[in-house]
Amino acid sequence: MGRPPDPARRERTLARATDYVLAHGLAGLSLRPLAAALDTSPRMLLYDFESKQELVAAVLAEARRRGATRLTENLPPKTASPEERLRAIWAWMSAPERASYVRLIFEVHADGLAHPENYPDQAEAITGWFDTLGATFPDATTGPDDTVTPTLAMAVMRGLLFDLTTTGDRRRTDLALDRFCELLRP
Repeated sequence: MGRPPDPARRERTLARATDYVLAHGLAGLSLRPLAAALDTSPRMLLYDFESKQELVAAVLAEARRRGATRLTENLPPKTASPEERLRAIWAWMSAPERASYVRLIFEVHADGLAHPENYPDQAEAITGWFDTLGATFPDATTGPDDTVTPTLAMAVMRGLLFDLTTTGDRRRTDLALDRFCELLRP
């Protein structure tokens, strides 16, 4: 008879594996070095997650959950202006301590272009921000079902984050966000 599942161990392993991936990225992720870093074995990782792909999916979901929870905790109230909320999102996402999350986002997007089968929920990872961004623009042109304004805001944020991550030019990217906010004013 096999060992019964241990959900607490799985959750501890997932938390540590997420920390590892945030620190080291997904490129070249191998179960042996990951298991060694987590003081477990590749066999136990597969026991808990069934496959490397399931482990990666769980790690990405956990990283998204952590990021979304922390972002939501740091947003101004929904009564704040769209500009205030957008600036708060930018300040939180572009902070140096979030660099590992940003790098992981771009790594997954890039790898997902070449290997979409590895990220079946990549579209959800992108559109999952609509709730947060949609609340930022409550008076969007087409009403509460508007997905265009949050799409535009996320595209600008993603572009500016990519620019900041690759060039390190904080001043220019902050000024670009300022310009975008000006364009959104009535």
